[in-house]
Amino acid sequence: MATYAIGDVQGCYDELQALIERIGFNRTHDRLWFVGDLVNRGPKSLEVLRFVKELGDRAVVVLGNHDLHLLTQYEGFERKRKDDTFDDVLGAPDAKDLVDWVRTRPMMHVEGNYAMVHAGLLPQWTVPVALSLAEEAVAALRAPDYRDFLANMYGSKPERWDDALSGWDRLRVIVNAMTRMRFCTPDGAMEFHSNGIEPPAGYVPWYEARDDGKCVVFGHWSARGLRLTEKIAALDTGCVWGGPLTALRLEDRSLVQVPSRGYQKAGEK
Repeated sequence: MATYAIGDVQGCYDELQALIERIGFNRTHDRLWFVGDLVNRGPKSLEVLRFVKELGDRAVVVLGNHDLHLLTQYEGFERKRKDDTFDDVLGAPDAKDLVDWVRTRPMMHVEGNYAMVHAGLLPQWTVPVALSLAEEAVAALRAPDYRDFLANMYGSKPERWDDALSGWDRLRVIVNAMTRMRFCTPDGAMEFHSNGIEPPAGYVPWYEARDDGKCVVFGHWSARGLRLTEKIAALDTGCVWGGPLTALRLEDRSLVQVPSRGYQKAGEK
């Protein structure tokens, strides 16, 4: 049995199939972990969702910012952006089933020595605390009144965590950290305007502010690309921008990559 963590797919179905063939994925014994952003900006979001959903418990998927964007589009809370490419999902006969499946994915997954999240974890959060907070957000997404949460989910305030936070502010910080964050201050104030390599003054990459025993597996940061240390496994290698699609076998940290055709220009990030 092997577990492969896979970087941001973003609708790159052909590359995903090539990667799965390259690793020799065995549906009976192996599992695939997806770091989020299954959809958008690539050409085949519908095929990606159908394929991963059909894998059942052989696949673990955490929610990314583009996956949440799909939800808000489907529910009518956000206008279409010019670079959105998931009309195939929105117009599909099984759109509701697929969107409901996305909506009920976890925000974070912890197993063995690994914790997987799409973007990052704040320095104040231990992994058990973060997992508990992720479950709060997921409970809101799975609740009968989940549309109320989607209507109040977006926004960059508050910018930092406080245990006393409640209501939409509390859930918004959780979602922002786990699906949007790249930089934060050492005491956990998030910054959402920079997506490149160098941090703004006073900020650091979120993982440099953390001290935790588990390795965090994440995506979301194609500008920084592949980074593997004892503390992190950063797997967004920018497949949709022309970089490879990456899989990391967690048992021995062996790496497999396949090339991409590239569907977006780097300047359009």
